[in-house]
Amino acid sequence: MPLADYGTANMDLALRGLELKTLDPYMAGWRLRVVPSLGHLPVRMITNGAVDRTVCRWITDELSRSTAQNTIAVLVRVMEQAIRDGLIKVNPARVSGWQRQYQQVEDELNDPRALALPNWETLQDLAKALVTRSYGQYQGWGDAVTFAASTAARIGEVSGVRVKDIDIDNWIWTVRRQTTPAQDGLLDKATKGKRARKVPLIEEVRPMVAQRLLAVGNDPDARIFFGPRDGRISTAVLRDATHWDDVVAELGFEHLRRHDLRHTGLTWFADAGVPLHVLRKIAGHGSLTTTATP
Repeated sequence: MPLADYGTANMDLALRGLELKTLDPYMAGWRLRVVPSLGHLPVRMITNGAVDRTVCRWITDELSRSTAQNTIAVLVRVMEQAIRDGLIKVNPARVSGWQRQYQQVEDELNDPRALALPNWETLQDLAKALVTRSYGQYQGWGDAVTFAASTAARIGEVSGVRVKDIDIDNWIWTVRRQTTPAQDGLLDKATKGKRARKVPLIEEVRPMVAQRLLAVGNDPDARIFFGPRDGRISTAVLRDATHWDDVVAELGFEHLRRHDLRHTGLTWFADAGVPLHVLRKIAGHGSLTTTATP
């Protein structure tokens, strides 16, 4: 029986004795994280390694410590019920060491260089490797990653950039906050900030941008970065489509997250001598303190 079905049928037994205030976070962890990640696997096929890798992915996706704890706890309880039912003999959800990963992330946050790729060549190697591992070797994944790192942008912002946002005379990208529904019916919020911001396009990325603009034609509302089926690119979509975790590990950047492409761009701008107050505008931060904090 798949874990999702087993948990649904036995959740009352698994969670018996818990206080009411604990049930909501446990059930949220089950619905939002355990079932999407492991729910398709039969209970007997869930191993300690599978759970450990899943927890590591939650952490690198910036899940808070308390949310991770609640999510692991509900999985442990469901698997304990499976032991009582005689389906398994050992609880594979009792993983250890995941708390240390949070400390490692916190240590990296104190060193901005740990969150950034060292140079343009490394970025190109990453982009090529992601394309190679993707289904059909779709070049768009590499273009999106290159654009994100070179502009200090979020992946969601890259997916939302439109033809009208690019000024090829001055090579400036205007990151707009969209407030109208996009064509796919989703609310297109290109940036978290309340105002548009202008981001320079470095010389290395300009040929790729020009090629993308030419490919989409003259429609000012056409998006220039999108998935292989014209869908929007999110961090999760990019991760799954390109086997991100495996690729960055093979390249020696085991803890590189998609958001670290943004750290890369900001670090490169700072190394090039861009003043802090200008970096704040490029990043769209509300204060200099946020920009100055690694």
